[in-house]
Amino acid sequence: MADFKRNETDFWRREVPGARWFKADLQIHTIDDHPNNNIKIPKDVGLSFKSKEGIKKYAHIFLQNAVEKGIQAIGLTPHSPHMDGDSSLSAVWHIVNEWNEGIDKDGAPFREKIYAVYPGFEPKLSDGKRGLHLLFLFDPEIGKEKYLTAYGAVMGTASPWIDSTLQPSSKTAKDAFRDLHDFHRKERIQGARWKFIALAPHIFNNSGIINELNLLMLGNFPAEELAGLELNKKGLPKDISDAKNEPLSKLPGAFFHSSDANSVEEIGDRYTWFKLASPRIEALRQAFLAGDSRIRIAYERGENGKLIEISNPPDEMAREHPWLRSVTVKGKASFFGGGEETRFELSPDLTCVIGGSMTGKSAFLDGLRVYIDAPLPKNDERLRTQVKDRGQLRFLGSGSAEVDPDFRGGDPTAEHFERWPAIFFSQNELQRLAQEPDAVEDILARFAASEASEIKARDEQLRSMDDELRGAASRLDNFDNQAAEAEQACERCRGAVEKLDAFKDAGIEEYHRASRDLARWMDSAKASKKFAKAIDRVLQTAESIDMPDIDSALATLLRTAGVDEQAEAFSERWDRIADSLRAAKRELMDAAAVIESIADVLKTNEQNVQRGMNRKLADIGMDSSKIDEFQALSRQAALLESYEAALHEINETRRKEERAFEELLEKRKSLVKEQRSAFDRARKAIDEKLKGKITARRIPEGDRQPLERFLKDLNQGGITRWWNDQKERPSPGKLIDAFENDGLASVGMSNAVQVTFKENLTRSKLRELKAIRCRDRYLLESEVEEDNYRPLDQLSGGKRVSLLLTLLLETDDNRPLVIDQPEDELDNQSLFEIILPALKKTKGRRQIIVATHNPNIVVNGDADQVIQLEVDAGKGKIAQAGAIEDPAVRKAIIETVDGGDEAFRLRRKKYGF
Repeated sequence: MADFKRNETDFWRREVPGARWFKADLQIHTIDDHPNNNIKIPKDVGLSFKSKEGIKKYAHIFLQNAVEKGIQAIGLTPHSPHMDGDSSLSAVWHIVNEWNEGIDKDGAPFREKIYAVYPGFEPKLSDGKRGLHLLFLFDPEIGKEKYLTAYGAVMGTASPWIDSTLQPSSKTAKDAFRDLHDFHRKERIQGARWKFIALAPHIFNNSGIINELNLLMLGNFPAEELAGLELNKKGLPKDISDAKNEPLSKLPGAFFHSSDANSVEEIGDRYTWFKLASPRIEALRQAFLAGDSRIRIAYERGENGKLIEISNPPDEMAREHPWLRSVTVKGKASFFGGGEETRFELSPDLTCVIGGSMTGKSAFLDGLRVYIDAPLPKNDERLRTQVKDRGQLRFLGSGSAEVDPDFRGGDPTAEHFERWPAIFFSQNELQRLAQEPDAVEDILARFAASEASEIKARDEQLRSMDDELRGAASRLDNFDNQAAEAEQACERCRGAVEKLDAFKDAGIEEYHRASRDLARWMDSAKASKKFAKAIDRVLQTAESIDMPDIDSALATLLRTAGVDEQAEAFSERWDRIADSLRAAKRELMDAAAVIESIADVLKTNEQNVQRGMNRKLADIGMDSSKIDEFQALSRQAALLESYEAALHEINETRRKEERAFEELLEKRKSLVKEQRSAFDRARKAIDEKLKGKITARRIPEGDRQPLERFLKDLNQGGITRWWNDQKERPSPGKLIDAFENDGLASVGMSNAVQVTFKENLTRSKLRELKAIRCRDRYLLESEVEEDNYRPLDQLSGGKRVSLLLTLLLETDDNRPLVIDQPEDELDNQSLFEIILPALKKTKGRRQIIVATHNPNIVVNGDADQVIQLEVDAGKGKIAQAGAIEDPAVRKAIIETVDGGDEAFRLRRKKYGF
């Protein structure tokens, strides 16, 4: 068929949106070159290769071999595009058609296994003594007839073969390019959309551009027409740069490898990784234009000096770093819910989100941040609220929108942020990052990627140790108080024991015996008197009772009852009772008198014993008035053993705590040393990666706030004034050393302040001071002149953001990075010299999403996926999505971030291009 209609497929985009990496072999000969003795016909084709059936079978075998080798982009470059001048027998075009329409043996279309096929040819032009070989590649859309016509335009009147000898064109390269452009312009008028690119094959061979053209001829050679230069099979770009080959400096273009295959078995023997977003020539042109980020040499030199495949190919499907493939948003409450759904498709490398003001760029990025529950901005409540509101209200529609993310890699059951642990920076957040020491340290740690988790773990361990030491200091303070109280209790008990011993020596027991005897007899005297009074009350009662008289009637009644005699005798009995009571009273009174006499004797004895005891106590300086406390002293003395046991236990526990406290201090000191060593390695990595343009200087124990709070809490004006006046404020360790070695003058303290400090630094406070850790701080500095560095906080806003962004990109961190309009304070010089090179190196190692108005980030940063947002009826939508090789996307970039076609043309005129 003369014309070509591409059968489109979304297979590749479904796997990876935007530009992605492909294994490409751009120089493969076909059996169209059968006169060349080096061409090998597949056995399954045999002698039928000159028939349509044979050539079709050959095309199928050709593609199968490419698939088996994993080659996904093919350049068909025979010296002649058809056999023996017969246009119907073009193996190139049979391969193009088989790729576009054919099915592999497993039932899958070839176009879903091979991404792009570029028909082309390798003419021998008449430049130089032996002729110059160039490769020309086209889109299949050129169609077979125009493809053959283009070949004729390059060859002129010459035939490609005479017998087995390749013949040169009748034209020079300059003529060939001129005629191809004329042909192209003519065909475009008629509606054709194809272009071509030219490559220089085997540049150091006899027919290569370096050996065949001298410097003088290169001056006339249209070098700007070349997109790329093919390396020899044993060469690497490094070999050429080391050799400082002068002719190469005259040639533009990037380097690549290809197989120069003469048989289907040789396809892919040498290949190059190309990043393409389209299977068309324009994508290949863009790859060569951005060779530093869209071309990857697939080989490195092994131990024996031979080339081996690189160990880390840039294949997106084999990557381990987390990335977000797409996000689908549904729901009219969302800013992006105007239609049925809005689907954001993201590259695993660099996605740039562009659009005018209020088109939803920040809403999209902040929405992602809120949705996956990533950390919000720190230390700025206003910014934190803005991000949260944009994400929650505009993107998520207050939570009513349906969001469907497609995370790649990781545990599908894990939380969103665990699967896609992106680092977000909203507008102006990078500027604030400079004021967050923890964030700076996190960036530094990422330069020692293999140690980043250990650095973080050590930091958490150190913070835990700080808390533990503060707690231990507090516990030791409590133990000190408990020990002091227990010691006081023991002292009181020991004092009681000493007093008891003195009383015993002075005769306390004899005194107590005399006192007990006296007390007993005095008690008896009291009891006798009490008893006598009780009998007296009974007697008075008895005497007050009047006995009733017995009249004649009662006498008769008693006589009849037989009790008249008892009644007559009762009065006498009552008198006898009263007499007995009076006698008992007299006896008791007499007994009491006798007891009192005895008590007087005992009292005199007690007094004599007490006087003797008092004299003995006075001789040893004791106060006899304490004798009344004897019982209390006895009880207190009985507790001595238990109090001493408790004191011993408290002291033992306190000693253990003190040892643990000191051991923890040493352990923390050792851990701080390990942490410093790790950060030193990170600082060294920064120096190596950034060639000394950015450095990180450590300020040992630079965060003095914990020490400042401690000193101000002492609430002593003199100490506070001393601290405020110090230019070089001491660290906790230096202050402790000065205190313990009587050298407080060395830290600037006057005599008066020293006295106050010593009075206030109790044992408890000293321990509290030892528990304090002032963290190291790291000062980022940028080289403003040779060996002249300026700290981050002294740089302009743009330089500061440039430095931080460069560091973020240069780290070995593979977490996704999402930044909203970093260019707000960037100058283009910093962008070109520092940030874009870092950005290109970072691509392929981590997913980066940037919302931007800056065309340099999009175009010169070589975005792999561009998403243009616009507003329609108050709702955000995706207007275009793709890479720069897509004409619609290219137009969107020009109109949205480059000011439009007219502004672009005007700048070109003003610059004189």
